[in-house]
Amino acid sequence: MKEFPAVSGEFALATPHIAVILPCYNEAGAIVQTIEGFRAALPSADIYVFDNNSTDRSRELAAGAGAIVRRVGQQGKGHVVRRMFADVDADIYIMADGDATYEAAAAPRMVAAMLEDNLDMVVGCRRDEVEAAYRRGHRFGNWALTSLLKQLFGRSFTDILSGYRVFSRRFVKSFPVLSAGFEIETEISVHALELAMPVSEVMTTYGARPEGSVSKLSTYRDGWRILRTIITLYRIERPILFFGVIAAFLAALGLGLAAPLIVTYLQTGLVPRFPTAILVTGLMILATLSGMCGLILDTVVRGRREVRRLAYLSFSAPSHSIRG
Repeated sequence: MKEFPAVSGEFALATPHIAVILPCYNEAGAIVQTIEGFRAALPSADIYVFDNNSTDRSRELAAGAGAIVRRVGQQGKGHVVRRMFADVDADIYIMADGDATYEAAAAPRMVAAMLEDNLDMVVGCRRDEVEAAYRRGHRFGNWALTSLLKQLFGRSFTDILSGYRVFSRRFVKSFPVLSAGFEIETEISVHALELAMPVSEVMTTYGARPEGSVSKLSTYRDGWRILRTIITLYRIERPILFFGVIAAFLAALGLGLAAPLIVTYLQTGLVPRFPTAILVTGLMILATLSGMCGLILDTVVRGRREVRRLAYLSFSAPSHSIRG
């Protein structure tokens, strides 16, 4: 994927209505710094903080820093993103975490990259500046999940778990958010890949959390949820391959068990092991049903993909916001 350099000039950044959307949960130690960073980078942008039941002073501090604060009662980042995408109206959306780890100064570069080639999403790939930026196991987990996504869907991003992304209006308003937690980034990536949207990546720095800010991620629990999401999305978006693999396994197992029975029958004309013969029959029936399920669901998925594509095409391209 193409990586764009910084683009000079203010025209592309001044005309579109830009909204910075920040999910927040107990980020009193970092939310003000995050808001100030994005205000300095994009003075004309609206900055929204969607608070997810914080028990500290995050809401008060965000409002005091000049952000538009909204509350989300359902716990989980996926629920927050669903509300952000539904409630905020803008031409370009910049999503980042409220923990001051992402490079706010890179936002104009990412917006310029989107407008230059009419992209629908620009991912801020994280380059950590200090070892403390990544917790133990997170770097390996990110690499493993990114590689798995590439194997299953044919292509991927360098950093599928990055929470720093710039979206076009047509991406946001055509994306049916289904996830509830931190697996939302994976769902976003798969949505872009499945609709073959024009996307790109921009390298950004990734720093450690400020003192007093604590990560809400659980390495193993959230890693498992993301893995489960990838497999579920593969089943939903690639049913003919998913159920085809199951059908092939069952058929191979059935044929392997049937081979001795066939040899015995050809030699003696008898089938002495009826339980095995019944098992083989059941396996072949299940293999056939699995294959047929894959074919039927593939037709359904194609129809759903066409509907999503039409919803996506009902909105104008990002560059249209700088015309006139």
